Amino acid sequence: MTIQWYPGHMTRAMRMMEEMIGVCDGVIYVLDARCPVSSFNEKLKRLFSGKPVVYVLCKGDLADGESDKIAQIIKNFAPAIKIDAFSAQAKKLLTALISETVAERRERYLKRGCERMFRFMVAGVPNTGKSTIINLLAGSKRAVTGDKAGVTRGRQWISCGAFDLLDTPGTCPPAFENQTRAERLAFVGSINDDILNFDELAEKLLCELKDKYPEALMARYGIEPGESPDKMLDIVSKRRGFITKGGEKDYDRAARAVVEDFRSGRLGKVTLDSVSDCDGVEF
Repeated sequence: MTIQWYPGHMTRAMRMMEEMIGVCDGVIYVLDARCPVSSFNEKLKRLFSGKPVVYVLCKGDLADGESDKIAQIIKNFAPAIKIDAFSAQAKKLLTALISETVAERRERYLKRGCERMFRFMVAGVPNTGKSTIINLLAGSKRAVTGDKAGVTRGRQWISCGAFDLLDTPGTCPPAFENQTRAERLAFVGSINDDILNFDELAEKLLCELKDKYPEALMARYGIEPGESPDKMLDIVSKRRGFITKGGEKDYDRAARAVVEDFRSGRLGKVTLDSVSDCDGVEF
């Protein structure tokens, strides 16, 4: 299975961001904490050249300590924070970090007797939590959220008190040169599910989890660490009782259940990317 997904609305989104970046004081770049490297779009970074960037590793409640190590590496390039957007301290910590990036500039304006609202563009690949971050900072549901890729299509300015935020559509690279990263984006729901072969996707996910989190597969499905890839969906079908009326195993239901279990956190805290994936990446 080769994954490529760059629909027409993403081309339009990139043009819109090119037009609007000039009126923004900085960028809030949202990454998925389960795959921070895979959800980094280099073409977006080049678009923001010269603007201060704050990296937010969202969905931190679904990721383990490996994501904290990756966040530390990202901090070598720009301010970065891993958060659970639903935690009590999330808004306070994120607001402070964003305000810090424009503190010197704000001070210069104040010395001239000028007080103005600072603007940040919120960007990232689809379904990383951009709208969730906006709603967190706004203190109410102001941006549309969803659990599938491509929910946000247009642009909208949202006032968050201390600054204004520009919500933008999720944008993937025009082509995925690294298919491992593309697969990880598919696992977390950043690729349109309608173009995916779920049997293949689930098998690849199970193989990756077997290598990194074998105890999670054992606990949820009874999959032994040494089990062969072609047998794992079979075991899931038996364990979950996914049997068709004809008595055959329902592999499609099993595959979708595996992907949904992962996305919802029922397999525990998982980070697909590792520190080694950061090699050669300039955030």
